[in-house]
Amino acid sequence: MNNLLIWPVALPLIGSLLALVWPRRADWAGIGASVAALAVAGLVAADVMRHDSLELAIGGWTPGLGIALRADGLSAALLLMSSLVALATAIYATNYFTDAHKRADFWPLWLLLITALHALLLSGDLFNIYVTLELLGLAAVALAALGRTRAALQAAVRYLTVGLLGSLAFLTGVGLVYAAYGTLDMSTLAGQVRAEPAAWVALALMTSGLLIKSALFPMHFWLPSAHANAPAPVSAALSALVVKAAFYLVLRLWLDVFDVALGPAAAGMLGVLGAFAVIWGSWKAFRAERLKLLAAYSTVAQIGYLFVFLPVLLASAPGAARDLVFGALVLFALTHGFAKSAFFLGAGVVLQRAGHDRIAELGGTARALPVTTFGLALAGIALIGLPPSGTFLAKWQLMASAIEVGQWLWIPVIAAGSLLAGAYVFRVLGHAFGPGEGVGPALAWARQELPALLLAVVATAVLGLGAVHVWSFVVPGLAIGGIQP
Repeated sequence: MNNLLIWPVALPLIGSLLALVWPRRADWAGIGASVAALAVAGLVAADVMRHDSLELAIGGWTPGLGIALRADGLSAALLLMSSLVALATAIYATNYFTDAHKRADFWPLWLLLITALHALLLSGDLFNIYVTLELLGLAAVALAALGRTRAALQAAVRYLTVGLLGSLAFLTGVGLVYAAYGTLDMSTLAGQVRAEPAAWVALALMTSGLLIKSALFPMHFWLPSAHANAPAPVSAALSALVVKAAFYLVLRLWLDVFDVALGPAAAGMLGVLGAFAVIWGSWKAFRAERLKLLAAYSTVAQIGYLFVFLPVLLASAPGAARDLVFGALVLFALTHGFAKSAFFLGAGVVLQRAGHDRIAELGGTARALPVTTFGLALAGIALIGLPPSGTFLAKWQLMASAIEVGQWLWIPVIAAGSLLAGAYVFRVLGHAFGPGEGVGPALAWARQELPALLLAVVATAVLGLGAVHVWSFVVPGLAIGGIQP
């Protein structure tokens, strides 16, 4: 039993209550809870590094009767990433919300969202996952509506409606699992699930609900408007963290619980949908006229890459070959989380300074906002997949493994998606370095620019240069290129 696992969930929840009770001190509650949650996430990661996995039965009740919290390399890595992104976004939000009412509404909802996300990442029970998934979705919808424009409210209502449909499908699958196997504990289920109709139908329902929430093509229609019209800190969390939580659950279900019931056709179908998402999302991003809309469509494409990993992963031979693909997948997810949050925060700075985010009218941005422009460029390097970013190594491993297992189809998809990503990133930078005065005078103090820059540096340099340590953390004992960290 490890009581440490309760604190990544409890600390943001305590902060949310404090922000609700003392709205004038909400900034301090938000920053304090974010710093504390990051520190505890670091301790969890350190313990996982020593023991490979951690488990806590809340209240002393055994799993099946009570709620089990579990952490391994995957959940600890995502927990650490979400805590870092949450802290940087919280620091950014202290300067972003100038309206006292919006600020008072933001902090309790923001910390509740982080609470639900951390609980989801650590949950080992399917019903508890459903509860945390619902809390995450409701908090995300409320935050998306904080823009309070007509477009933002319409997008939030659409987000709510689609999210509820996804939740209903997921809950129906959970009910079928309980009816068939008499337990919802994922560790116990892993030894009971068989290749039979009950497992196939339950997995299909739960996966369908999660595909809606992860905005995989063609179920992505709700995402661009919701992310583009939300406040910048909210957009950063939605794109970097919330949709990735749904993909995390797909991984857990497919790899840990229902692996014996899966066939190559199912993974291939998700890979095809992911490939369409890569091409369609990248093309729409290239054609977008607004910076935040470009970033939103880019999220559709980047989520598509994660699903392209699945057929290659399941076709790889168990052992080192599969571990390499799995490590590359996690590295891609982490890099995208940091890069996309940096891009949205940078776009928020531009929007506040210029009063708009129309790409064609952003001339002079590089001169007036050099730190933000540099941060956008670094984030763009990670989104394209250029060295030394983590996505470069992840895509390289994906292509090498695809060739090894004979799945050549994904190679042109990855190449085309990367070229389109380069086109839309350089289109933004081309306008930013062009002539114009669209963003006003230069900032005297770059504090509001620093969170985006730091996140972009993590995505481009830290994860890229330290990729071997990410691999060894999520897959203990794996040697990469003869290197054993």
